[in-house]
Amino acid sequence: MLEKIKNNFNTQTWVLIPIAIGINIAVGQIVLVLKLPVFLDSIGTVMVAALCGPWAGALTGALSNIIWGVAIDPGALPWWPVAAMIGYMAGRMAQWGFFKSWWKVVVTGFVVALTAAIVSTPIAVYLFGGITASGSSFITAYLLQTGQGIWSAVVSTSFLTEPVDKITTAMIAFAIIQGLPKRTIGGYPKASQVEAEGGASKNQLYIAVGVVVLLVLFAAFMLRNILGG
Repeated sequence: MLEKIKNNFNTQTWVLIPIAIGINIAVGQIVLVLKLPVFLDSIGTVMVAALCGPWAGALTGALSNIIWGVAIDPGALPWWPVAAMIGYMAGRMAQWGFFKSWWKVVVTGFVVALTAAIVSTPIAVYLFGGITASGSSFITAYLLQTGQGIWSAVVSTSFLTEPVDKITTAMIAFAIIQGLPKRTIGGYPKASQVEAEGGASKNQLYIAVGVVVLLVLFAAFMLRNILGG
């Protein structure tokens, strides 16, 4: 086990992790301020997970929320187990070959979303009473007003928002990786996991960007309907 953990880390991993943490916190804070019904605070985590492995991804996710919570927003701190599991599961999916084409990345995002929903629900209910600082709480509040119980409302919100968020996150990470020079990617421990199938990295990049745009538009439409009542 120790050897499996160690092979996730080399010099390039340790250089990438702080960059990834910065991406997570910067994008996550912007989304939080805008009250969007997504999070997008795991883009860096998924990048590390795919390029370096599940343990490096888990460490990146955990450190992101711990640093974010201590330095900027205390509300981010309790979510570090969720962030760690996102990184771990994204790394496992990449290990199983699900980071080589756009449609496989969609599957990765969906599996990561289910993982995040399962881990985050008890935290949302017991620590925050179902209402957090994120924009997705608009949905939870609406469902509570319709008479749903807190567990039902939180679970429903998670299964509505998490797939959009995590698929978008995975696709953005995939697009960034496909846009990097091959000589840069080659130095990471798990570089072979992100090689585009058929070598069509540019086509995969364009498709990934297109899917991201569609998902963002869908999230905006969903938020507009909720706020519009």
